[in-house]
Amino acid sequence: MIGIILLAFGAFFEEVSDSIGKSKNISQEESPYTMGFLNYFWGAIFFILIYIFKSTDFVFSLASLPTFLLRAFLEILQSYITVLAIIKADRTTFSFVRIGTIPLLLVFDLILSYKIGFYPIIGMLVIITALVIVFINKNIKKEGIFLIIFTAINAVFTISLYKYDITHYNSVLAEQLFIKIILLVFFFIFAKIMSKENPLRFLTKPIFFIQSASIGFGGIFTSYAYGFAPASIIMTGERSLSVFWSLITGKIYFKEKNIILKFGIFILLFVGLFLLTK
Repeated sequence: MIGIILLAFGAFFEEVSDSIGKSKNISQEESPYTMGFLNYFWGAIFFILIYIFKSTDFVFSLASLPTFLLRAFLEILQSYITVLAIIKADRTTFSFVRIGTIPLLLVFDLILSYKIGFYPIIGMLVIITALVIVFINKNIKKEGIFLIIFTAINAVFTISLYKYDITHYNSVLAEQLFIKIILLVFFFIFAKIMSKENPLRFLTKPIFFIQSASIGFGGIFTSYAYGFAPASIIMTGERSLSVFWSLITGKIYFKEKNIILKFGIFILLFVGLFLLTK
């Protein structure tokens, strides 16, 4: 129960951050590059603090450079295109389509000859059915959908490279700390060059501080939730609650339509995700 409560808070804070970022980009008060910087600022601070107080957990092997550098490049693409997708797509469409990463990971595992049970395969088919409904239904806006599809597919590679690196070469602290710093530097430089913005100044303004801190808090809540339940259950809860909160903000804040249809798709996706844990 505690794990689900933490997940609910985590998903809520992340939705708050994404919604503020989307709104401020639409009103041109913030560039996508600054939004990306704010998204990763507190995560980077969190890992830096861990390094300061637990430096013994820091292990980075030079042998990992080929896969690490490939992952860093793909993470930059992933992060930038995700920001664009958040800005352009409906909140519900964004949350629906990015769930596609999960069945894609299962397909990848099947290709690598991992054994997948009967219920996860059924769950994967249910999720695919729900996503097909999203794609073919004319009442659901498709703007930005190809950006979301890219992030769903690309996440398979970034997650796989991450798992490979921490299994064979690096500690989680080292791998994630360097990735966070690379993303921060990328978004900071491009915010200065492309948009003439100093992202650090945005942190002094309450609404943007809330935007940045919300996603930081959301990540912390979600991370601690994994200590109270199996990873498969937590991932199911995380994705489901993300869709749930996007339904709420989509309807109330962004005035999205066809909420009953979208809620039906949410139920279908939840069933599919639940079956994946069996």
